[in-house]
Amino acid sequence: MGVVVQMENIQKEFPGIVACDNISLELRQGEIHALLGENGAGKSTLMSVLFGLYQPDGGSIRVRGNEVRISDPNAANRLGIGVVHQHFKLVSCFTVTENIILGLEPTRGMFVDTRFAAERIKELSDRYGLKVDPHALISDISVGMQQRVEILKMLYRNADILIFDEPTAVLTPQEVQELTKIMSNLAAEGKSIFLITHKLREIKAMAQRCTVIRRGQLIGTVDVTETSEETLAAMMVGRAVSFGVNKAPAKLGDAVLELDRIAVRGRGGVARVKDISFSVRRGEILGLAGVDGNGQAELVEALVGLRRVDGGRILINGKDAVSLSVRERIAAGLAFIPDDRHKYGLILDFSLEENMILKSFHRQPFAKQGLLNFPAIKQHAQKV
Repeated sequence: MGVVVQMENIQKEFPGIVACDNISLELRQGEIHALLGENGAGKSTLMSVLFGLYQPDGGSIRVRGNEVRISDPNAANRLGIGVVHQHFKLVSCFTVTENIILGLEPTRGMFVDTRFAAERIKELSDRYGLKVDPHALISDISVGMQQRVEILKMLYRNADILIFDEPTAVLTPQEVQELTKIMSNLAAEGKSIFLITHKLREIKAMAQRCTVIRRGQLIGTVDVTETSEETLAAMMVGRAVSFGVNKAPAKLGDAVLELDRIAVRGRGGVARVKDISFSVRRGEILGLAGVDGNGQAELVEALVGLRRVDGGRILINGKDAVSLSVRERIAAGLAFIPDDRHKYGLILDFSLEENMILKSFHRQPFAKQGLLNFPAIKQHAQKV
């Protein structure tokens, strides 16, 4: 197999941190090459250099043997390099076809030829086993299907060097299995893939080689079939890792959250949650299982106050919370970590300090008489 990408001595620094410290690696034709490292190790930064989102402070890049300067993502696209981002770049009110052709619209006369585009997208979908409906609205399809749309965006642009950034982070186990098949199909067709991840089992299932990065430095590149998960973990964190968890049985207390015959409607007034009851006790972790799209999202939104309850009761520490606002539920002790932290959990233009007080900025010691107490906010952030 020939080498399609060579990155040699890539250096990238940000104020106060060396994200990539003279890293070298190569990608072969038809290979799935994993990049393994903890969060913040420098994996995504390295691939952002390859895709033109960042300019390196040192080093060189060769694509198919030719040294190149990738000034921006458009230049990367012209070289056949594409990315499936961890946080999808899709317009939710557009169809699958409209998202895929955005910026590369085929025209017939003065009009965008969506019919021609949809036919080509259908052909690509069938060829690689993606099973995507070109006419579906992005807002109506699952997270796993949205990821397939991102893959089709690359294929539509004839990319043959593909970067997958933490592709399984938002997928169910079944969707991970489907993605594994899709990536194998792509590699079999001659596509070359960089897989950014920190999940050892998925590396063993998907990749042929693995490059390990720790704190911005290259630790080594190994053959996946000849390397154990324990060895990969030790390379990733710099010490031996125990895969066992020793813990005492949970000591459960009284119910702190109770749902009694809850009913919730979704879009168009369709019943999404019907007569559901359960309780969560102090010290307990309760799992809520189901295939995506079967009412879990509506149930959670109703629980935290983002969606109206059409029937039943929600009790927090024995008190009825159905009529409480989101802020009142937070004050009662309820917290919510959403599946899409960018869309629902954080304000990306705010600092870490500001994000940490989003639920309590109006209370002392963070505010007094309508004015924010910035020293207290900073102290809280440092403590957390």
